[in-house]
Amino acid sequence: MTEWMYRYAWLVPALPASCSVLISIGLFSFRDSTRSLREWHRIPVLGSMGLAAAFSAVIAWSQTSAAAPYRQILQWASTTQLRLEVGYLIDPLASIMLVLVTTVALLVMIYSHEYMAHDQGYVRFFGYLSLFTASMLGLVLSPNLVQVYIFWELVGMCSYLLIGFWSTRPAAASACQKAFVTNRVGDFGLLLGILGFYWMTGSFEFQTIADRVSNLLASHGVDPLFPTVCACLFLLGPLAKSAQIPLHVWLPDAMEGPTPISALIHAATMVAAGIFLVARMYPIFDQLGSVMDLIAWTGAATALFGASIALTQTDLKKGLAYSTMSQLGYMMMAMGLGSYEASLFHLVTHAYSKALLFLGAGSAIHGMEPLLGWDPARNQNMFLMGGLRRHLPVTGVTFLLGALSISGVPPFACFWSKDAILATAWAHNWVLWLIAWCTAGLTGFYMLRIYLLTFEGDLRGAETHTSALQPHESKREMTACLALLTIPTVCLGWLGSPFLNWFGQWLGGPHASGFNPVEFGATAVSSVGVTCLGIAISFLSYGRPVWAVEHLAKRYPSLYLGSRNRWHIDTVYDRTWVRGNRWLAQGTLSLDQWWVDAMVNGAGALTFLTGEGLRNLESGRVQSYVLGLLAGMIALWLLNGLAT
Repeated sequence: MTEWMYRYAWLVPALPASCSVLISIGLFSFRDSTRSLREWHRIPVLGSMGLAAAFSAVIAWSQTSAAAPYRQILQWASTTQLRLEVGYLIDPLASIMLVLVTTVALLVMIYSHEYMAHDQGYVRFFGYLSLFTASMLGLVLSPNLVQVYIFWELVGMCSYLLIGFWSTRPAAASACQKAFVTNRVGDFGLLLGILGFYWMTGSFEFQTIADRVSNLLASHGVDPLFPTVCACLFLLGPLAKSAQIPLHVWLPDAMEGPTPISALIHAATMVAAGIFLVARMYPIFDQLGSVMDLIAWTGAATALFGASIALTQTDLKKGLAYSTMSQLGYMMMAMGLGSYEASLFHLVTHAYSKALLFLGAGSAIHGMEPLLGWDPARNQNMFLMGGLRRHLPVTGVTFLLGALSISGVPPFACFWSKDAILATAWAHNWVLWLIAWCTAGLTGFYMLRIYLLTFEGDLRGAETHTSALQPHESKREMTACLALLTIPTVCLGWLGSPFLNWFGQWLGGPHASGFNPVEFGATAVSSVGVTCLGIAISFLSYGRPVWAVEHLAKRYPSLYLGSRNRWHIDTVYDRTWVRGNRWLAQGTLSLDQWWVDAMVNGAGALTFLTGEGLRNLESGRVQSYVLGLLAGMIALWLLNGLAT
């Protein structure tokens, strides 16, 4: 039974891919009919995604019973020097990601049916969404680096289409270009890293590369600097996808896309792809100590950096985006410290909690649109909201649960995974632990700040606010998705708690550690304590204003403005990289126009004028030729006279 099921695992990405192809054919060939039947498209889309989720759950269940990893490989192309293969790989890591991606994608699609109901691009949206999900699932199942790179680029292309879905908005068009270009920088490094590993080992297979790198290092068959450089180049891809410093700048701008896309891309798929790929390459990176240190310190810096910016954001979705960036930093730091299990566990718990928060944000924005209009600068501004819990009770309660989970409050899911990361940091490097610990306090502050400004207090900024025009709760399909996401947000953490450690046992082997109650208690008390401190300060500032945090902003304006303006990183990039490339492009254009084109056009003009002149001389009249001969002889006689 297991063998048969694994043999057809390729259906998991194929089902949503087929829906995307059918929708594309319909839009290109039968546009009017396809648009008129827009409501019917959700049946195959949701049906295929539901089947993929069910199939993924069965595969994951089989892996919990210690089933051996399964590989299905087909030869794609072969020469005397190169052999390319395609197929799929099923192991605990892949099965975890399959369940995560399919379940979140299914709920996002159900939610999107109501959220995008009145959008003219409804059918196109679901076509993009299906293709994006299929690309991510293909990436998860990839058995080698060639296939990884193909699906990696497909994920990037789909993110470009989805972030810029409302392309008539200048901000959305700019955001999708920014995401695409920033990730191209990372992907170029990824390609160089893949080629470097292939040149060194002669293989694209993960385990083969790890084994051969180990043998080469042990036998001194390669300078350790070379695999280190290859690994650093390779890491540029995951760092860009997971919005790590310095390639993080695309993530907040990506909030210009529809909110369900933010829930999918920035919770369980695109940003998680970077962490997944580092996890897949972990046996290779683990042999290179300097690379592991780079991963850990980059993650720690990103966690603190993202949290420091989230403190002052006024846009609801951008505040959640910087929270995502900070939590991804936690995962990357844990991976660099060797805590493979804790990193992946936080990826899963964070994905469900953050998907809940983004969908809750979409529900709040949707409910405020009658009062604030359709301009994102207004309907996403937390300072123009307030008091929404009274009007949107389901959204308010579920959003609070998600915020408490992300903050690391027990017994919610993210507490268990974040506590495991802090314990790992304490055991390996106290400086990294201190950074992560401070970040936990900042997280508690800004997450409660987001909740209080949005859902508590009085309704602000709605000039058209009347008793007849009130914020409204979302429809049942949307609130049902929020309710379903609260289940893993509240309960999932117990599966990876140190009491059970079922998640670690699922991943298996040396990464599952025993339970130390003293260590757990010390870490839990310190992490929960600093989180509660951040929550208390936020409550005293925004919930029951005993003192205004704005006084600190006035006292330290440079810090406040630095945080508000993203520490000016975007400005630096604009003045150096963006303007520098524009200047280079402008210079190249001028060189092409004034020199290259001038030379080509000049050669053509010279040929034309010479031809015209010779044509007039070749008249065919004998008198003209005799006259020319006489003129030439006279000219030669005069020159000879002048010479003598």
